[in-house]
Amino acid sequence: MKIQHPPRRFTPMSQTATEYPVLLIDSDAPLSELHACASERLNAALAYLHLMACSNVSDYAEHDINTVANTARIMVQDVADVFTVMERRGFDVAAVS
Repeated sequence: MKIQHPPRRFTPMSQTATEYPVLLIDSDAPLSELHACASERLNAALAYLHLMACSNVSDYAEHDINTVANTARIMVQDVADVFTVMERRGFDVAAVS
C-alpha cells in the first residue's frame, strides 16, 4: 500500500455548518474499515428512516420533521463521502494494474 502524505492522505468530509473541514477520512485506512464505517452509517440511516416512516406524522411538529430530514441527510452524506474515498482507492489500484 502506497502511503500518502498530507494533505492528500486525509479527505475532508462534506460539511455545511463550518467553513473549515473538521472531519477527515483517512484515505489510507483499510478498505474493510472504510466499508464498515459506511455500512454502519447507511444501516443506521435506513433504520432511522424506517422508524420515522412508521410514525404518525401528525404527532410531530414541522421543526421535528426538519430535524429528522437533516439527521438522515448528514448520515447519508457521510456514507457518500466514505464511498468516494473507497471508489478513488479502487480506481487508483485498477489504474496501476
